[in-house]
Amino acid sequence: MTTSRVAAPAAARRTRGTALSDRAFLTFLLLPGVVLLCTIVLYPLIRSLISGFFDENLLYPGMTFVGFENIAHVLTTEFGPLLVQTLIFTVGATVAPFVIGLALALVLNQSFPGQRFLRGAFLIPWLIPGVVVSFLWMWIFDANYGVLNGILLSLGAIDSPVAWLFQTDTARVALIVAKTWNTFPWIMVMLLAALQTVPTELHEAAAMDGAGTVRRFFTVTWPHIRGVAGLVVLLEFIWNFQHFDTIFVLTGGGPAGTTQTFATEVYDTAFKGYDLGQAGALGIVWMVLLSILVVVYVWLSERGEKGATR
Repeated sequence: MTTSRVAAPAAARRTRGTALSDRAFLTFLLLPGVVLLCTIVLYPLIRSLISGFFDENLLYPGMTFVGFENIAHVLTTEFGPLLVQTLIFTVGATVAPFVIGLALALVLNQSFPGQRFLRGAFLIPWLIPGVVVSFLWMWIFDANYGVLNGILLSLGAIDSPVAWLFQTDTARVALIVAKTWNTFPWIMVMLLAALQTVPTELHEAAAMDGAGTVRRFFTVTWPHIRGVAGLVVLLEFIWNFQHFDTIFVLTGGGPAGTTQTFATEVYDTAFKGYDLGQAGALGIVWMVLLSILVVVYVWLSERGEKGATR
């Protein structure tokens, strides 16, 4: 009995020691991530939001509290045009790659020679960094030595080179084309994965009932992939709403600011106009709009998870 009494506290001490070691181990694992989150994400975010309530300029030291004056100035002067231009790019760069990605996913979901090769080949645009893609398309759309002008001139479609990136309508289309080329592969992959979960028995039953290809898509395929497709579209919309590199490299917000979005306007205001207060106010408005989209995304995700568990 004495031996068992001595062994019990010893075992308890070993158990407590193991528990403490586990907690210490988890702390060491989490600590680098928490430090990076605070120093790289939270501090710059909070600091930039604070700037929105002050008159702060990079050209002279000091900060003067102005309350909501900067935000009011943004909402009454720049907000409308910026929102419209941001939505033009965001909607175009979301719808176009989704349509292309869905079409390719439907094709690559079939069995045919070269299917696996094409699945890998179509991923190449997605693997190229966004800045490289932007310079590639800037070369294609260049007015003097661009590939597009060269092809159209050789075909007789145009009489003289077109400055695609210096006209509002064509510049917007060029941005959407460049972003679409870089984005459609990941949408294709996500939808292809969803398509492979659709039971083949349902397609066979619908075909036996006389349903054609289009009808089978809307009655069998689409109901199964609708949830994934909705989340893909929303995620792509959120990413495009804050996209920066393609616009910055291709047009820089031009011509005459007609392709400027919230992302490029914040950058120009802070580092070209040196006005950190106005840039911070733009960031606050921009963050509020993004927060609404994130709330919608979380709501749809939770709704999809609840539907899957039923």
